[in-house]
Amino acid sequence: MNRIYLLDNEHPFFPSAEKANKDGLLAFGGDLSAERLVVAYANGIFPWYNDDEPILWWSLDPRLVIRPGEMKISKSLKHTIKSGKFECRIDTNFRSVMEHCANTPREGQDGTWILDEMIEAYCNLHQRGLAHSFETYCNGELVGGLYGVSIGKIFCGESMFHTVTDASKVAFHYLHKFLQLNGFKLIDCQQETKHLVSLGAYTIPRSEYLKELEELVSEPTLVGNWGTGDVEEFNIKIASPEKLKFVVYDMDSDTYFDD
Repeated sequence: MNRIYLLDNEHPFFPSAEKANKDGLLAFGGDLSAERLVVAYANGIFPWYNDDEPILWWSLDPRLVIRPGEMKISKSLKHTIKSGKFECRIDTNFRSVMEHCANTPREGQDGTWILDEMIEAYCNLHQRGLAHSFETYCNGELVGGLYGVSIGKIFCGESMFHTVTDASKVAFHYLHKFLQLNGFKLIDCQQETKHLVSLGAYTIPRSEYLKELEELVSEPTLVGNWGTGDVEEFNIKIASPEKLKFVVYDMDSDTYFDD
């Protein structure tokens, strides 16, 4: 049966990511509170939906990942990085990076999933020191960048953009450098794209990803502004109740029942 779960607005918890359907869709409903987003990322789940849909929560199988230091850098990109054409900044213009990502046309996508409420939710995470942006500038203008969520020793990338060739790749390069210097062990790229694969990303089974994720999120989280260095390390502990019940929606029969 093609089942997904209806989230309870009274708590921020989720069913196991392993219960996602064949497309990777796990649940719908809930909200985009900072607490729920942290619980989601710590459990291998992320929101992705259009403006005519409820909030949809996904855990894809397989999962696209790359480890800090594994990025493939072509000779031309290496030359671009060394040329000084671009300046990279961290956590100085988070909202603008998100807005650029939202407004960038994507092949095979009609419109954007980065809605206004998503921008506000992730800006809230950024203000709490848990979401970060890597920004590429050329002659003082923002021309590329990426953003994502950090918990423990994993960085969960969300989206990237460029308006000048190689600008997003340069941001990705500086992300790798920063994560290597700070002991991060994995970058979650979510779903497979030609662009990310060309930079060295690869897929692993969700079960393998979730097993490693459990270990990585138990390590201290680097919280704060990564650009200014005003940061502290915190252990984020997520204590899910032992027994959680969810309402299940059967998409084939259009019926609801208790799990």
